Amino acid sequence: MTKTITQDSTNVRTLAAEQLAADPRVAEAKRLILQAASEASSQLNAIRPADPSRAGRYQELLDAFGQLRGGSLYFPYLASGLGNGPFVELADGSVKLDFITGIGVHGFGHSDLRLIESGIDAALCDTLMQGNLQQGVESFHLVKLLVDLANESGAGLKHCFLSSSGAMANENALKIAFQRNAPADRVLAFEGCFAGRTLALAAVTDKAAYRVGLPRTLEADLLPFFDAQRPEESTVAAVRQMRKHIARFPKSHACLWMELVQGEGGYYPGDTRFFRALIDLARENDIGVIIDEVQTFGRTTRPYAFQHFQLDEWVDVVTIGKISQVCATLFRNEYKPKPGLISQTFTASSVAILGAQTILKGLVDGNHFGPEGRNQQLHRRFVAGLERIATRHNHWIQGPFGIGVMIVFTPGDGSPGTAKEFVQRLYDAGVMSFTAGSHPTRVRFLVPLGSTQFDHIDTACQIIDNVVADMRAAK
Repeated sequence: MTKTITQDSTNVRTLAAEQLAADPRVAEAKRLILQAASEASSQLNAIRPADPSRAGRYQELLDAFGQLRGGSLYFPYLASGLGNGPFVELADGSVKLDFITGIGVHGFGHSDLRLIESGIDAALCDTLMQGNLQQGVESFHLVKLLVDLANESGAGLKHCFLSSSGAMANENALKIAFQRNAPADRVLAFEGCFAGRTLALAAVTDKAAYRVGLPRTLEADLLPFFDAQRPEESTVAAVRQMRKHIARFPKSHACLWMELVQGEGGYYPGDTRFFRALIDLARENDIGVIIDEVQTFGRTTRPYAFQHFQLDEWVDVVTIGKISQVCATLFRNEYKPKPGLISQTFTASSVAILGAQTILKGLVDGNHFGPEGRNQQLHRRFVAGLERIATRHNHWIQGPFGIGVMIVFTPGDGSPGTAKEFVQRLYDAGVMSFTAGSHPTRVRFLVPLGSTQFDHIDTACQIIDNVVADMRAAK
């Protein structure tokens, strides 16, 4: 655990920043802003269609934006700037039930008053962005909170380096592992994995389309992932393949890169015994163990998924992002990088840093973790609804249905076209989702776990049921 910082208050002069934070005018301004935001967002409590009078101007904005960015948006989505938990208002006057949350970024949903308040505090900070040379005490408190949470069950992750994106957190993890295990120059990873879209991470990611036209920067040797239908056989197969790679390229692998739940690969969770078998082999060969939690962080029964799978003792490096707002790379002391290896002009905005603390404390204080925690309650409610839909429609949608608040199903024949059509129809009906995986392609949900209630899930399930009926009737 990190050392607790204490201060003798005797004869300590109050800082000007502390005076500002305690100013009654600031408190009153906060009260008025939060009151106004609450009153405005309370209007957004149900799905509603677009305002026809805004259609023309809205389409002009979409077309212009697509032209400027070099490609159309996936959804015709431009937010108005206001929402209410899982509901979000768009600039065309429609209200959507946001169950994808920017692929897991908006964990508390839209216009959450806790985040608005922390955003006001951030607006009073002296700088918009914090970074390598100049960081505020807010960054210290966030790093300490992340390290303390990571070591709750005996992990040895003593250090935490903040970054502005999940890709940067993963790049830092790779660099740390390569430096620690030089001259090793290869990576072990799972088939179907997604690490990111930088040059190096695209080489690790098992998706050829993300490497079209790119130079090869490093070599990744892939292992078959866990198959819940064949647990023992898939474990033996992965270990066998890993032994082959190690024998083919002795002392060449710097790390074993692991998503404990395949994110872009289709929301398939692994198994503790499966991971342990591979980790034991990595340990035998002095190969670092990196856990990529950019998507899973905060969404299982524990703050970190490696804790859910009881891998605390064996993780060397872990990366987080999305719901945490500020991304981070945590690592053991043995993996502490040499000066100059990792750095960043921008760590993140002050808004993101204070928002991250608010979210982490909200998850802990809101009892989201544990076998009966809020995450599992939301999971069970959603899965029960999907199972009823599957039964009613002759299993036109199929599981497995994911883990924690990472919910997924396979629609129809599981083809990319069917999944994309389902997502688009669902969007038109007022519920936002996205695709994942390729063989099959699945429909996924990352609900705003900090604001979603059972009735929101029930509403989504009713609309999913209607879309299933419509697609079956059209075939």
